[in-house]
Amino acid sequence: MSAHPPAAHGRRVPVRWLMLACVFAFGFLGYVQRTGIATAAEHFVPELGLSQIQYGWLLNAFLIAYTVFQIPGALVGQRLGARLALAVIGLVTVVAAVASAAVPAGPATLLVLGVIFCARSGLGLAQSALFPVASGVIESWFPVRRWAFAQGLTVAGLWLGAACTPPLMAWLMTQRGWRTALVATSVPSLALVAFWYRYARDRPAEHRAVGPAELAELATNPPVVDREAGLRTALRLLGNRRIALVTLSYFLMNYVFYLVTFWSVHYLVDERHFTLETGGWLAALPFLAAAAAAGLGGRICDRLCARYGVRRGMRLVPMAALPVAALFLWLTGTAPTGYLAVAALCLAFACTELTEGSFWAATMRIAPSEVMAATAVLNTGGNLGGVVATPMIAALSEARDWSAIFALGAATAVLSAALWVLIDAEPAPTAG
Repeated sequence: MSAHPPAAHGRRVPVRWLMLACVFAFGFLGYVQRTGIATAAEHFVPELGLSQIQYGWLLNAFLIAYTVFQIPGALVGQRLGARLALAVIGLVTVVAAVASAAVPAGPATLLVLGVIFCARSGLGLAQSALFPVASGVIESWFPVRRWAFAQGLTVAGLWLGAACTPPLMAWLMTQRGWRTALVATSVPSLALVAFWYRYARDRPAEHRAVGPAELAELATNPPVVDREAGLRTALRLLGNRRIALVTLSYFLMNYVFYLVTFWSVHYLVDERHFTLETGGWLAALPFLAAAAAAGLGGRICDRLCARYGVRRGMRLVPMAALPVAALFLWLTGTAPTGYLAVAALCLAFACTELTEGSFWAATMRIAPSEVMAATAVLNTGGNLGGVVATPMIAALSEARDWSAIFALGAATAVLSAALWVLIDAEPAPTAG
């Protein structure tokens, strides 16, 4: 049987949307694997006798590897092509996630800490290129005017995965234990990898099911990326002032991103005194709000750019949404009841995630022919925000000072919004 899908006549769904559905699924399953550890921590932290500080550094093992290998991973992904790169990422992610369940039973000896540290670092390494490579898929398969919407839908996938994880992990843990839960939530990635590798192609022109109309929509896209780009490309992008400003703003915004991702269950159980099962269900709500907001924010961004131009249109969503997110973060820390805190947290995170399409599409427009490497620079900055924030949140949670945690998140959101006054995502003029 041919590896190519049969050509389709009168296809109603353009191939690009099926490609995006696969990217959506990679983000969904990747975040199930990434965030499952936060729910599992409610069992393995006391079982292994870990302190909150030790747990914070184990989370940081993922973040450090994930951050350090963003740019190298994107450059490798650029050389391999998105089809092969995502298949490799999916396979290695499964191995790394399953290894987290192999930690020896008993108190937290140096060996136990070493096993968890290596497993989390391996997962970070495996997933480091996931979203830069996904951006390369969007750059190749979608017209520029839809980049923010496609990015928003990709982010919606990861937050739906994060939303499913707390209740699913909590149920699996009560039935089979945290080790089985980590393994069971990783195995579905194997089916996705098999389908992706058979169906996907790096370029629309290489796919037999892509017709002339779909190719015509992409005719004005930037030229095909140079797969031989390497260290010089990375250094040039790191020195780009406009990318640096977007990245700094994303660095600040990601304090909120990682606060909700890794600490919601612990906050609801430890500070608001919900049970683990109830806390797991409630912790899914901010992720559901974020999923809806990410897709909506990307669509709004594209429409604002079409109406007001890229320079003004790209700024409007983050400059409006992030200050509102700051207000709701402050209300989360001061809410008199647990359910009001959950409601405020959902609204804060939804406002924050309205901006994802703006951040990623702005970076793509600034460097339209080097999308994987440029978005890797962006995501490196964003994850550095997580690397800095995680031990700070761990220390403050150890002191049970959750009001300070949310107040700090409010401050970083306002600063992130302020930087957009300086950000210009208009493509640089070409010489000639």
